[in-house]
Amino acid sequence: MDHDRPLLRLVFPDLVVELVALLEAEGERELALCAWDLRLFGECGCRDDFCQSLRTSDHPEGQPYGEGHRCVPLLPSSGMVNLDVVHGRIMYVEIIDRPPLVRR
Repeated sequence: MDHDRPLLRLVFPDLVVELVALLEAEGERELALCAWDLRLFGECGCRDDFCQSLRTSDHPEGQPYGEGHRCVPLLPSSGMVNLDVVHGRIMYVEIIDRPPLVRR
């Protein structure tokens, strides 16, 4: 059940504040509202030192998202942040070449 997963804003509050601001700047108001309630399902696991990507939904590894998927590129002050969104739900936050996330 999703409620067993920690809220991303409690684990990485600075990231969520930034995501909300970036989404608002891109005119993605609905996704900005959704970002506040994202849950942390896990980290990427690729072990690349430049990657800090996070899974925010349960999805089989290596499987395409399929119908309703879109990528939402954001414009952070450093590095790269992209979201995988399916039918209005943020499934994955790709975080590349950024300062280390601060876990609370």
